[in-house]
Amino acid sequence: MVETLSVLVLLGTGLVAGVLFAVAISVMPALIAMTPDRYVDTHKLLGKRYDRIMPFIVSGSVVVDAAFAVRADEAAPRVLFIAAALAMTGVAVVSQTRNVPINNRVKKTQPEDIGPDWDDPRIQWRDWHLLRTCFAVAGCALTAAAVVLS
Repeated sequence: MVETLSVLVLLGTGLVAGVLFAVAISVMPALIAMTPDRYVDTHKLLGKRYDRIMPFIVSGSVVVDAAFAVRADEAAPRVLFIAAALAMTGVAVVSQTRNVPINNRVKKTQPEDIGPDWDDPRIQWRDWHLLRTCFAVAGCALTAAAVVLS
């Protein structure tokens, strides 16, 4: 059971870090380069799949990291699992308090309603996204180190 959970938490943190990293280096620059109306349409399409699965994977990773921290016999893996759980919690907090509200605002935007005074959220969204990407990469690395030491 421990081996299975180790694989799942590594898979979960790795998926989150990988997806967020890919969005940061590829998807977001493409979205920023688009015209505002095209960006709004594309953002809506991209969010349909991410919004359903990512919170589950992030939360599951936090729970498994925390469970491993509780059951760790040695201090080093315990501290690493706690740090990993906190890093992945950072992903969730930034996502839910910063990126998701921006996503919801974009979802309500009609491309034909975008005018010259439109409050373009792309740079702000990107900046918050980069923060949660750093949390995710740290969470993945910390989880991997903790699993190795366990």
